[in-house]
Amino acid sequence: MINIDNLELYSVAIITLLAVISPGPDFAMVSRVSLLKGRKEGILCALGISVAIGVHLAYTLLGLGIVFANNVWVLNTLRYLGALYLVWLGLSALWPDIKRWFMTTTPPSATSPISEPLANNKSSFWMGFACNALNPKTMLFIVSLFSQVISPNTSVVMELGYGFYIAFVHFLWFGLVACLLTSAPIQNKVAACKVWIERVTGVLLATLGVRLLAS
Repeated sequence: MINIDNLELYSVAIITLLAVISPGPDFAMVSRVSLLKGRKEGILCALGISVAIGVHLAYTLLGLGIVFANNVWVLNTLRYLGALYLVWLGLSALWPDIKRWFMTTTPPSATSPISEPLANNKSSFWMGFACNALNPKTMLFIVSLFSQVISPNTSVVMELGYGFYIAFVHFLWFGLVACLLTSAPIQNKVAACKVWIERVTGVLLATLGVRLLAS
């Protein structure tokens, strides 16, 4: 029989929920993909985020998470890669407007087509995966949870159960976000302003990347 520490169980459940629903790069990514590419792609992006959680959990359970967290160069490398990825995504969303500013004196109009990188991108899953896998804050969250909240005496089966719960909650929350943002009332309002959504999310992602670099 598996011995369950109720305090530990409730702590993991509540901390995970609070961490998942807090706004961040994952939320911005799912929102952008869902609004511009539809529900299916948004759910695929949410699945990518959930799978990336599994990667963080794997090296944490193997004992590598603490090693990574205690080596500044690992955190810095992950931070730089994650920040550059977010900046690249943001600039790719703004690239059509950037080209127009340099090629003509006429400001970009609200009817300009959305950026080609997102319109042609068929890998929403990998966009979500990379966004989460390269986020050092997710790494620190998982490592801190397993080193400070979960007891060393907790069984491996229970730790795997916690890991499945964390990954599932991520998928459930961001899948719900994707479904809400692609509901008929939202889509009817979004249809006329997709270009501005692309621009706003592009600025948001690039800003998050810059803030991550500066943190």
